[in-house]
Amino acid sequence: MCGIAGIYNFSSQVVNLEDLKNMTDLIIHRGPDGFGHWINSEQSIGFGHRRLSIIDLSEKGKQPMHYLNERYTITFNGEIYNYIELKNDLIKQGYNFTSDSDTEVLLALYHQKKEKCLDDLDGMFAFAIWDKVEQKLFCARDRFGEKPFHYYCNKDKFVFASEIKQFWGAEIQKKINQEKLIYFIQTGHTENESNVTETFYENIEKLEPAHYIIIDADKKLTIKRYWDLNLNAKKFTGTIEQAAAIFLELFTDSIKLRLRADVPIGSSLSGGLDSSSIVMLIDSLKNNDLKQNTFSARFKNFKKDEGKHIETVVNACKNMQVHYTWPDKEYFNKFFDKVNYHQDEPYTSASIIAQYAVMELAKQHNVTVLLDGQGADEQLAGYLNYYHLYLNKLFYSDPIQFKIENNAYSEKHQLECPYNSIANNETFRMKLGRYKKLLLHQDKPYTHDFINSLKNSTTHTGLVELLRYADRNSMAHSREIRLPFLSHKLVEFVFSLPDNYKLNNGWTKFVLRKSMSNILPESICWRVDKIGYETPQDQWFETADNLGIINKTAAFLNLKNYNKDNVNRASNENWRLLVA
Repeated sequence: MCGIAGIYNFSSQVVNLEDLKNMTDLIIHRGPDGFGHWINSEQSIGFGHRRLSIIDLSEKGKQPMHYLNERYTITFNGEIYNYIELKNDLIKQGYNFTSDSDTEVLLALYHQKKEKCLDDLDGMFAFAIWDKVEQKLFCARDRFGEKPFHYYCNKDKFVFASEIKQFWGAEIQKKINQEKLIYFIQTGHTENESNVTETFYENIEKLEPAHYIIIDADKKLTIKRYWDLNLNAKKFTGTIEQAAAIFLELFTDSIKLRLRADVPIGSSLSGGLDSSSIVMLIDSLKNNDLKQNTFSARFKNFKKDEGKHIETVVNACKNMQVHYTWPDKEYFNKFFDKVNYHQDEPYTSASIIAQYAVMELAKQHNVTVLLDGQGADEQLAGYLNYYHLYLNKLFYSDPIQFKIENNAYSEKHQLECPYNSIANNETFRMKLGRYKKLLLHQDKPYTHDFINSLKNSTTHTGLVELLRYADRNSMAHSREIRLPFLSHKLVEFVFSLPDNYKLNNGWTKFVLRKSMSNILPESICWRVDKIGYETPQDQWFETADNLGIINKTAAFLNLKNYNKDNVNRASNENWRLLVA
């Protein structure tokens, strides 16, 4: 896990080493274990790197790294979890290696397959490779966007970096994207679905997940997608028990790969289904004499504190050391500006500051790598709004199953689903149309909304936002986050499952619950409530100074009385005005 930077000049102007140094100096937190800079002989392209040593701690793992008599040069941020298997295959084909790093394996694989190498990678990554022979720059980002890749491009140069603040070190003008900022304040969305590459700064773009960039010898820039979820792929036809067994096997394999490291590894533990599943599977994989360290945020005198659920998991494990951090109003006010600095862009709630505190706790206990449960909710329909889409679909396509699921949903969650408004507002003509479509076996309304929403959240907008928060918070403390739910093989399998293997009888994430039913404590496996890492946010930021900032920003944007009559919405908007 590291930080990267690069400058490629298209004109006769040479790359300035000081610019590269400035860019990497701004991200020492991403790589405190070493640094490196490289500029080619023509002085047209240069790479920078900050190193956090995880695999092969020796100098042989240093970057920028060269390969094949310096034909290829790479600056790489991330981890290739299946690098050992890839390396063994490459050795059989005659490739030689001088290090034990995954970086050298990536270079060899690129030499063999060029951009097709991405198909073989199980990992999180953002990297750039310069090919001296073909005079070509190749840049890529992992399938889900776990690792960041930002860039600036005009007719004179292409500049890339892990974090946005690095561009200011390269003397690129810092200019706020006012339109995006207003959109965030009004809606709470940090991502714009119609333009997912834009950032909160003008002319600074981000490479989409599962995409790569090629700049060829003619200085032509091409961006292509190399992976996507195929919703028309062959569907799983086995039983839920068979699906749960396959899910558990894939999930366990993913965890095993993500336990590979030459430094201490621990886990984040929130007390929810996802992180608890990871912690207890790791516990089953470790020997009795190997203690697992977990890190959790707690909140005193807060009704949504997850302490009792965390303790349930801890007590069910055979060898665990739990560590707690207790962020409060004082912690919030002390670290708010620092979190803003590391995030670079606005964020949606104070839970990001609690996450920052967890990463700080891991650093205090010298645990470098943490496994975390992010990514499960988006693919497995963990949020209740997915159930609303599912019920809408059933209302038009399967009335009998609709009634069963509606009753189960209402009973388990003590909520009346918004779909009722559709049923109550359905006109006689609409009802006739619905029955006609049923008789003719035609596509019904909302047929694809559920699965399309899952795909969009997993690969397009929702998850990308959460991954940005996790990357910046972990790297602020030189920690690495690994996400077992984001094995692409596991995700592809989940999307091959029938809808009712994800949502069933009022339960969300049903196949995960089934797969973990003999491993997790029952009270964790079959929890109905979902807290969602909530903090006492309103108590934290309502100080005189913060309210002054909120009022000043609202007045500047002419939003002073915006939603004043709605307490909940006003609270959320106050937060957005504070971080804007």
